[in-house]
Amino acid sequence: MTVTRRTLLAATAGATAGIAVPAAVQAHPSTVDFAVNAVTLDGGEQVVSLTLDTSRLGPIAPDSLSAATFGVHVRATSPLPPGDQVYDLDRTVTAARLDRRGRIVVELSTAEGQPGGNTLTYIGSRGRNFRLNLVYTVTQNAPFRLRNGRAVTVAQFRQGRLTNAEVDAFGYHTSGSGMKYRLFSPGRSGRGARHPLIVWLHGGGEGASLPDGYYDNETTLRANRGALGFATPEAQRIFSGAYVVAPQSTSFWLEDGDRFAPLIREIVAEVSARHPVDRRRVLVVGCSNGGYMSLKMTTVYPDDFAASVPICAVVQSLQPGGPVMITDDELRGISTPTWLVTSLDDTTVPPQPNTVHAHELIPGSLVSLYDTVTWNGHRFPGHWSWIYVARNDPSVGGTHVWQWMARRRR
Repeated sequence: MTVTRRTLLAATAGATAGIAVPAAVQAHPSTVDFAVNAVTLDGGEQVVSLTLDTSRLGPIAPDSLSAATFGVHVRATSPLPPGDQVYDLDRTVTAARLDRRGRIVVELSTAEGQPGGNTLTYIGSRGRNFRLNLVYTVTQNAPFRLRNGRAVTVAQFRQGRLTNAEVDAFGYHTSGSGMKYRLFSPGRSGRGARHPLIVWLHGGGEGASLPDGYYDNETTLRANRGALGFATPEAQRIFSGAYVVAPQSTSFWLEDGDRFAPLIREIVAEVSARHPVDRRRVLVVGCSNGGYMSLKMTTVYPDDFAASVPICAVVQSLQPGGPVMITDDELRGISTPTWLVTSLDDTTVPPQPNTVHAHELIPGSLVSLYDTVTWNGHRFPGHWSWIYVARNDPSVGGTHVWQWMARRRR
């Protein structure tokens, strides 16, 4: 049996994905679904591979697969009307292999700043990150073989869901007051054991967007590794198992810290009531807008937290002549153990009037001042000092920040 060259289109997630079938090869009648696999790098989430659910076709000969077997194209558009195109390009395929379930994994070139790899777009006029509408198209350039020698060209590929193992480990929740949050739960522990709770407060780019009504409960985990770092096996060992909660602001924390503080506290109370949380070991960490909010929480609730780690925190208004966000008297009155982090080349939240000033006034506080934000040889914008905390890099006197947090009790 032979087939003529044709293009088959499949509707998926409100878009189309296609497959070109080479001539003179045997076609398999099945539609093969594929998952879009992403990983949150230090600079944000990227699509790193596609998993083609070929397990139903029968055992595939691994040596019939190569980087040239498939082509991959992606088109990304904004989720906001009118759905402007953000990028439209071919992804570089670096390998094709089988996973343990016999499915084909098409690996894609991945690197910090990889063009066309990102799943989010930052819209400056909104000051927010938004999840892109991604349409991936798989093209089969050559047949692959089953172990019985049969050559196969799939008739149709259909795009499925976006997966990110680290992000998907956090469950979706909404508090009694309507604030959305994601929650990571540690593995099983001994009977009666209670665990610390780490509260991650995101930056301004990860809140809800008004008036668009965009409130996704996802960008808090996809935009950077801030919350994810504390859910890694390394962090979980250091904390002997920790719950990690990431609330999402209904706008942005700086807008009204006094209003948001009790809503965050409500989430802490809800999680603690439903799970074996050690209330003596509730820790608050935040970056930029969230750095401000982590400081705010310790001024409003001085007895609630065992430690606070404000990263590139806003203390002074970012607008000329604007109000002071955390007053000097409030800073002097903070009794929660505090470790501040920033980079000296931060041009978004200047270090001296914010982090350095706060360190000078908060009794007994620690501070880590970096010259730049550089990780694995890649230099990031100076504002992104949360990368260091997500990688447990800050240290004072030989003690790293995660170990310091793990030892705190109130």
